Amino acid sequence: MYDLSGKVALVTGAGGERGFGRAMAMRLAQEGADIIINDIVRNPYAGHPSGWRGLDSLIQEIKALGRRALPIIADVADSAQVETMVRSGIEQYGRIDILVCNAASSHGRDLVPVVDLHEDVWDATMRVNLKGTFLCCRSVAREMIRRKSGGKIIIMSSAVGKRGQACRAAYAASKFALVGFTQSLALELAPHKINVNALCPGMADTERIKAMAVALASEGETAEQRQDKIFRDRISTIPLKRLAESADVASLTAFLASSQSDYLTGLSIPVAGGAILD
Repeated sequence: MYDLSGKVALVTGAGGERGFGRAMAMRLAQEGADIIINDIVRNPYAGHPSGWRGLDSLIQEIKALGRRALPIIADVADSAQVETMVRSGIEQYGRIDILVCNAASSHGRDLVPVVDLHEDVWDATMRVNLKGTFLCCRSVAREMIRRKSGGKIIIMSSAVGKRGQACRAAYAASKFALVGFTQSLALELAPHKINVNALCPGMADTERIKAMAVALASEGETAEQRQDKIFRDRISTIPLKRLAESADVASLTAFLASSQSDYLTGLSIPVAGGAILD
């Protein structure tokens, strides 16, 4: 549907089996792009009964499509590691045309009221979600400007970056901030023909929600029971009556990465089945 032949995409936070990162990397590869895939460890969700091996499994899937794949282990919130990651990708492929900032902090100790939220948890959330996105955008944008060939930057915010939720203040604050960051960066990079847009997906059945369920499960309740309740409650608020799927996010990513989105920049687009309308 979209021709990304000859393009190179960097997708951060791509190691989860059910995560948005894997889906976006695969969709961009299906459209013809070669992919640099990143996570903080090679397999961030080890122990899957399916035998999923994180970035190693994703490499095989991308190569099976006939595209090149380069795994790079890096902490996106460490400036030196980000610079090394971007430099390594360019040394391997000669360019980065598309950046997808998907890496995010894990849920757990942040799922508490503000009065009970520890400072170190707040800092850790901001470090990954906000600082990590800033560092990746800064490094890749510099290369895009230097090459004078334009580019596409796609930032992962959240539906919670459009509408806050109780007991998710740190996460919501980081994702709201990314909406403002997207707008500012879009204005700065527009003269260089670099489009910057954000995605704001609603809840999906990913590994992150399993971690949320573990953290929120009450005494005598299993994580699976809590997750089912979380999903039921959320679906009841969604006009289209289903959760977001990774494919929904991947489809919009492919569009924003393509030339068909050349006149769109600075947007923060809900992928939430009608639950968020602006």
